[in-house]
Amino acid sequence: MKKLMIIALAGAAMLSTSCSDFLDPQSEGNPTTTNYFKNDQQAIDAVDELYKPLVEEAMFGREIYWEQGGTCDIVWGRTRSYPTLATLKYTGDESPLRGTFNQFYGEMARANFIIKKLTDKEKGTTLSAIEKRSLGEAYFIRGFCHFWVAHRYGTDSQGVPFCRWEDWSDDYDYTMPPQQSSVQVNYDYIIQDMDKAISYLPNLEDYGNADKGRASKAAAVALKAKTYAYWATWDATKWNDVIKQVDLLENTYGRDLAPTFDEVFTSDQSKFWGKEYLFGIAGDGGANGGGSEFPGVVLENKAWGVYNGWGQNKPSEDIYEEMAKDGAGNDRLKRSILCYGDTFELNGVERRFFSTSDIQAGFMINKYMDPFKHANMTDTYVNANGDWPTCRIMFPLMRYAEMLLFRAEAYLMTGNAAAATADINKLRQRSHLAPLKGTATMADLYHERRCELAFEMTDHLGDLKRWAASSNAEIKALALKELNAHPRVRAYSDRSNPESDFKVIDYEDYRDKAAYDSHLMVFPYPSDVISKYGGKLKQNPNY
Repeated sequence: MKKLMIIALAGAAMLSTSCSDFLDPQSEGNPTTTNYFKNDQQAIDAVDELYKPLVEEAMFGREIYWEQGGTCDIVWGRTRSYPTLATLKYTGDESPLRGTFNQFYGEMARANFIIKKLTDKEKGTTLSAIEKRSLGEAYFIRGFCHFWVAHRYGTDSQGVPFCRWEDWSDDYDYTMPPQQSSVQVNYDYIIQDMDKAISYLPNLEDYGNADKGRASKAAAVALKAKTYAYWATWDATKWNDVIKQVDLLENTYGRDLAPTFDEVFTSDQSKFWGKEYLFGIAGDGGANGGGSEFPGVVLENKAWGVYNGWGQNKPSEDIYEEMAKDGAGNDRLKRSILCYGDTFELNGVERRFFSTSDIQAGFMINKYMDPFKHANMTDTYVNANGDWPTCRIMFPLMRYAEMLLFRAEAYLMTGNAAAATADINKLRQRSHLAPLKGTATMADLYHERRCELAFEMTDHLGDLKRWAASSNAEIKALALKELNAHPRVRAYSDRSNPESDFKVIDYEDYRDKAAYDSHLMVFPYPSDVISKYGGKLKQNPNY
């Protein structure tokens, strides 16, 4: 079975066009512009180039996840040269921060070019169905990338750079995007882009099998819900908009939970685009090798001599204990984390988990292991090239479970704990967990969001930072407690023996974590960006 995101993203590191610094965007918008968008295939080709960078190492392949070292859910299996991402002593010039920043702005420049050209064309003629879809996809990708910059760099008193090329009567003059006065302005632009996307995009169900990885109306509605949830940090009225958007996903777009937690992370391609799917990266194995490298990044380094796993992110004792509150061995815990002595399959052979590689943690992420269990896995399910360890899995960027949790949070923040309880219990029932004993609290919300979405690109660090600024004292205290804590791991007396005893210790790397204060809610801009702006971009305060 072949589908767009498998085909379009295969070998993305080699196939995608290079992304220039967003401060020099002329190269993004200048190449033979008179020859673009003369037919449907040109529109398809232009938009496909928007999807390819999403999977690259500098985006959702790996780099953006290093930021999660600032939480207590993961530790790094291998020392990095940018410990400041984990110690909260940000400089802005850490290579993952600088790289993702430039990638997101490069993507927005590409999307701006497509939107400008297609909206100009639309003024003189009726766009074809493919061109309309392409325009919707460009609006979606521009808003999606804008969101990932806005919530990580913008505050109520200072937004992030952004402009819409279609607002210019002539071609955009390639000046630097102006910095917006508030992140609320940025969020409003993102909502406008999603409304435009919804007006042009098809429903997921209207796509043929070859195109189901493309953005859909439901994906745009989901991003609206997520944007409103972050916007609510500054404007509590937006919680009502979160509820409205998730209601739309449920009642208009037919989104729902997958029957089982396991199914969300299956290697069965026929289940990739079920009711829980909203937007993600469909990976493949074998000769195609497309997808995000993240499943191989979190696999045990060298995978006991079977495969070139990288061992770079590992669960902590803290997230294990949080999940175990629901009962040791519960479905969600077993599917998310491998502990010493747990049995699992790798390349068709049953093993018991232990870890002898790199910095000790005592755990491994299990969420993405289904493709690796198959005998002769590199023939079909896993990329034969271990230097790009992708596999056949749907790697979620947004899924309906996250939306339910946003709605539950919105209900709690608007005084409807009974409705929040119902949403949380849907998730707990799906994983065969006991329902909440009473009505939901913000502590329950913190627990469920942390456990359900662990090790996904949903930005747990972003959750903690917005919660630390919340008007709700309960969630604020929980967030600050984690932000000010140092993660713990298990140290085994004999790392090669699954039966060995262990001690819980502080993780041995990056121990000098800064005390969290409000300026750390956002990252500092890279120094070269500040320099190139020549005084027209204000650095975030206290950096």
